[in-house]
Amino acid sequence: MPLCSTGGDCTCVRFDVVASCSHLETIHFELPEQVAGCEECMRIGASWVHLRLCRECGKVSCCDDSPNRHATEHFHETNHAIIRSAEPGEQWSWCYVDQVAFIADFPTEKDR
Repeated sequence: MPLCSTGGDCTCVRFDVVASCSHLETIHFELPEQVAGCEECMRIGASWVHLRLCRECGKVSCCDDSPNRHATEHFHETNHAIIRSAEPGEQWSWCYVDQVAFIADFPTEKDR
């Protein structure tokens, strides 16, 4: 059975396992039009690599590639399970608890 529905050579991939997030009901905050930076890093004068938005409370924090890893720290302090990339052009979200990435955007977030 070909992996691609066209039956020809292509780069389609078939996944038989679909992971799910059991915390979707906690998504309340959408990505703001503008993001100044990691709230904690700005307070202490530190730098960051990429930004993440807590989908439960709206806090903007830095990613795990950043020296201070404030997004993960925020999860451990609050148990707010879902973050969304706050990087331009990225639409993915991540659930720390269920260890799954997905896209779950408000309609207004599609172009951000």
